[in-house]
Amino acid sequence: MKLRMNCKSAFLCCSLSLIAAAGYAQVAGDEDKEMFNQAKLRDEQAINTAKNGWWADSMKGHEQRMQWWREAKFGMFVHWGLYSKPEGEWKGKVVNGYAEHLMRKEKISRAAYLELAHEFNPLKFNAEEWILNAKKAGMHYFIVTAKHHDGFALFDSKVSDFDIIDQTPFKRDPMAELAAAAKKHGMKFGFYYSHAFDWDHPDAPGNDWEYKNPGGDQLIGGANWFDSHPEWLPKAAKYVDQKAIPQIKELINKYHPDILWFDTPHKLPLSENLRILQAIRETDPDIVVNGRLARSASRNFGDYLNTGDRPAELRTVDGDWEAIPTTNESYGYSKHDNSHKPAKFFIRLLANAASRGGNILLNIGPKGDGSFDQMDSRILDSIGSWLQQNAASVFGTQRSTLPIPGWGVATQKDQAVYLHVFDWPKDGKLLLGGLDTEVKSAYLLADESKKKLNVKRLSSSDLRIDVPVLSPDGSDAVLVLELNAPVKAEGARLLSSQNRNRFLSFDALQHGKAFGFGDGKTDRYFVDGWKALTQFFTWELKNLQTSKYKVLVKYLAPEGAGGTYLVQLGDFKKELPVLPLKTGVQTQEIGIADLKKGAAQLKISPVQISGTELMKLLEIQLIPVH
Repeated sequence: MKLRMNCKSAFLCCSLSLIAAAGYAQVAGDEDKEMFNQAKLRDEQAINTAKNGWWADSMKGHEQRMQWWREAKFGMFVHWGLYSKPEGEWKGKVVNGYAEHLMRKEKISRAAYLELAHEFNPLKFNAEEWILNAKKAGMHYFIVTAKHHDGFALFDSKVSDFDIIDQTPFKRDPMAELAAAAKKHGMKFGFYYSHAFDWDHPDAPGNDWEYKNPGGDQLIGGANWFDSHPEWLPKAAKYVDQKAIPQIKELINKYHPDILWFDTPHKLPLSENLRILQAIRETDPDIVVNGRLARSASRNFGDYLNTGDRPAELRTVDGDWEAIPTTNESYGYSKHDNSHKPAKFFIRLLANAASRGGNILLNIGPKGDGSFDQMDSRILDSIGSWLQQNAASVFGTQRSTLPIPGWGVATQKDQAVYLHVFDWPKDGKLLLGGLDTEVKSAYLLADESKKKLNVKRLSSSDLRIDVPVLSPDGSDAVLVLELNAPVKAEGARLLSSQNRNRFLSFDALQHGKAFGFGDGKTDRYFVDGWKALTQFFTWELKNLQTSKYKVLVKYLAPEGAGGTYLVQLGDFKKELPVLPLKTGVQTQEIGIADLKKGAAQLKISPVQISGTELMKLLEIQLIPVH
């Protein structure tokens, strides 16, 4: 019989010798300095071992294992577990926020949470339906929570009996069923595994209400507890060796996943995260590993980068990257969270990601009985319907080299450009800037007849395409431009004289150093760290005719921010103070700019910084004035 939370394999902590060697005995003098020096040495040794050995070797197969992921573009993320059964409630109380964090938020005891497991019986779970729902929505990979932060395994684990076979009346292994269904239907498949948090394990970070462990909300020992209290680290390393690594190896050896997905690496030191990654690479070097397992300030040891959770806006980053929106505001299921976004939000987000060379992993939180919420199903159905007609504009494309158009985004492949038009031109004349290559033909992608649209060259790099007055698709109408040669583009953004022009700080040329970035959520797509007069932002643009534009600046002004700033656009200059703190986004009207025909630069720069930072800039808008 398995003992709960006890390891069945004889794993010993290979890092304990390193910890002991570092000498954690009390020293005279500046103990804090000594402890932090040891922490730095610990991570440096782990990094050097990786860079000069196993990690460098693993990167030799990086391009090969990433090929399917780059082609996939769009995947389904599933957060499902014991927390799905209460549906966002606990003892009659509505629990807001992430439903999958129920145990932590309500400080539920391990004994009470175990009783929840005894009631978990998802009889409506059907692995094949889940996989086919993802496939119908146009998704090409599928990731499910094998173990979330609560420590409960949704698979038959021989490492711990806190799992679905030993503790629930369900007595089935849904991970095995999903893996088999994914293989049957040609879906790439993998697991989310919470390696750094385990609220059930006595040695793991996170549970500070029963165990008084570090890493929880009380910040026992501080955010970097493993640096300030290295004497606590052997306990966490014991959890890594006795549960995390053995269970991850179970998942690899039993289910043969294509991808593993991790989160919250900051709850463990980099040295422990690297040990876990090394174990994965030694077990199966072909598995794709996301960017939230092992990363430092200077390097990410995963196969690709993860950007924001629940993003509304995206920023272009170098290399491979992935964003993880969810249909509402929770990843796990909550019947009280009806904040579902319309399908067109995700259709546009997918097109935007493709235009920037990234993937979208869209999360669904199934109910505790194993069924999908109807609102989620409607979103998936709508995305799938759009992709049935427009898949070519997403899959197989590369990030666009064209300047960002004001009406949407563009993707490209070989000798074709796909124009994703979110804001349809009211006069039936779609303007495209920055394309030097000659256009052979233009048509609507969803038009099976491929009826040609008239294209007029306005300049060496600017085009006008005559389109129907009414948009054929209110979410994202896609035009195809077939070219005579590969795409040749130039960088200035073309202003629209009809629609609002948005210049996001994410897309600006950032002058100066030490900028940081928001996570892209609604009202959090900012660039911050604006603390020096030498820092400023510019956007290069082009105006096809003399026009007037109302200039708006949107930013956050948190407590301590303040100063004055200057906005310049052609001959227009205006200096204004940062408005004092108020809740939410500040939208400051700057004035009306008369802009001549031709090239121009939009610039925002500090005049005086009176606070800890000037502001957190979101965007500048230029709105046509007729």
